Amino acid sequence: MSARELITEHLDLWSGAVTKKSSSGRGSKGKVELTGVKKLRELILELAVRGKLVEQGIPTESSPNLVALMEQEKSRLVASGRIKKPKAVCSTQLESYPFDIPKAWGWYSLGALGYTQTGSTPSKSQNELFGSDIPFLKPGDISDNGDIFYENEGLSEAGKATLGKWAEKGSILMVCIGTIGKCGLIEQQCTFNQQINSVTPYIPEVSRFLMLCLKSPYFQAAAWEKSSSTTISILNKGKWESIPVPLPPLEEQHRIVQKVDELMALCDRLEQQTSDQLEAHETLVDTLLGTLTQSENATELADNWARLAAHFDTLFTTEQSIDKLKQTILQLAVMGRLVEQDDEDEPASHLLKCIDKEIGQRVSEGTIRKPKALAMVEGSFPYDLPKGWRWEKLGRFTLIGTGATPSRGRPDYYSPPEYPWVTSGETSQAFICDTKERVSSLAVKETNISIYPAGTLIVAMYGQGKTRGQITELKVAAGTNQACAAIQPIIKDESHRRYIKLCFIKLYDEIREVAAGGAQPNLNTGKIANTLIPLPPLTEQNRIVQKVDELMALCDQLKERINQASETRCQLAEAVVEKGLSA
Repeated sequence: MSARELITEHLDLWSGAVTKKSSSGRGSKGKVELTGVKKLRELILELAVRGKLVEQGIPTESSPNLVALMEQEKSRLVASGRIKKPKAVCSTQLESYPFDIPKAWGWYSLGALGYTQTGSTPSKSQNELFGSDIPFLKPGDISDNGDIFYENEGLSEAGKATLGKWAEKGSILMVCIGTIGKCGLIEQQCTFNQQINSVTPYIPEVSRFLMLCLKSPYFQAAAWEKSSSTTISILNKGKWESIPVPLPPLEEQHRIVQKVDELMALCDRLEQQTSDQLEAHETLVDTLLGTLTQSENATELADNWARLAAHFDTLFTTEQSIDKLKQTILQLAVMGRLVEQDDEDEPASHLLKCIDKEIGQRVSEGTIRKPKALAMVEGSFPYDLPKGWRWEKLGRFTLIGTGATPSRGRPDYYSPPEYPWVTSGETSQAFICDTKERVSSLAVKETNISIYPAGTLIVAMYGQGKTRGQITELKVAAGTNQACAAIQPIIKDESHRRYIKLCFIKLYDEIREVAAGGAQPNLNTGKIANTLIPLPPLTEQNRIVQKVDELMALCDQLKERINQASETRCQLAEAVVEKGLSA
């Protein structure tokens, strides 16, 4: 089977292998990686450098002839003083061959094929060294796909002269510190910093094939293998230029580059087609899920849900679509449209009266302080609620506290480690059964730490990335640091507590938006207490959380099936790659 057949006969496999890459937080859109197309691009490059991408004709020349021309050009450059005399060209020993190559090809170290340099940076205190005479490139100016951005920063002619090194048009740059392996072919003369190495082929016509070699999985793996790492990965120039490179005759290089361009264009079209299909699917899912939340009454909702349920297997085929279904379920739950209302249910106003009575009793017993009065709930609301429900602030029916961080200079505050101590980063878990750190009884006695009982809900008030607004539930008694709010429902009812948690998961994005601050916006207990909650009758809360559990379990089953299918497709793609390389 030819390379072309190997690729084109498996287009459905390449386009079907899709994985979720990342998401920025609860309720956010996850990025999707087209794993199959990525594997296909890698396969094309690997076949190219192994001499398996184009037919092998009767060679009219060999790579040693080409290297001889390189030697002549190198001697001319050295004699003219343009470059220093590099190490002599040497073939890789037979036992060191990474893989077999065609007879007319040869193995040579990267440094034998071109002049190599490591960049440097002029003194930032000398403004006259910077300007727009020549681009000054850094790793961020080289994209993952090899595009070069020349406009971000430049040097003056004086800056270029100070460095005494630059790369000519047709040179290949590779990042060799940090994001090792990113590389690009420059189309104009450039300078670059110390995180980048360059190779300028002695024969310019070699540049494009050499670029394919450096981007290939073989060379990328070799570069990482030769790198050293402490806190950051580093590949020095000596080790980089010693990596063996397979070199075909020049005529075959041109045919390989042309075939790679053709097949990469096919990958572009396949990638665009797959992305368009995913986008169209996402739009369809959004529209159909929107019919649920926009239903005017229970009958219309039931009809729309039945229509959706009949096509679950074709609609919910990606992790993104299932995550959106989960968000819609939560939206219907807090709007009072997920379960039927029962006229026999005691309204939320009755629940609030019971809560007021419980608060009064605890205040008189001295077990709690009298809560601060909250401003009345008034103004416009996000949506209308069913009969028996009411909008109410969280602080009206819960107790809200926070914690503290004992002095790190007091070892006796942390030893013996007796009480679990929650940090905001740990709120990413659905439940907390244990913590990374614990505090001592002395810390609880002498600091502002409170030990909250199991069942307390913990919300992150600030923290890095997606942390702010996350909610978790204590399964053990624990204290918290000052970056967490502890929410204790007045009524000790499991469904009530779970409904509050459900509301916070649904309101994740909205809660984050009310945070105040500059570089790191913060919530506080006052903002948490004033969070507006759609409060149903207590018995309906029980029905809601049961239905949510039932539907979330269905979503998890769908997601598991999708993950298994995606994993299978990725494994098949890997198998096809292996087949192509071993052919």
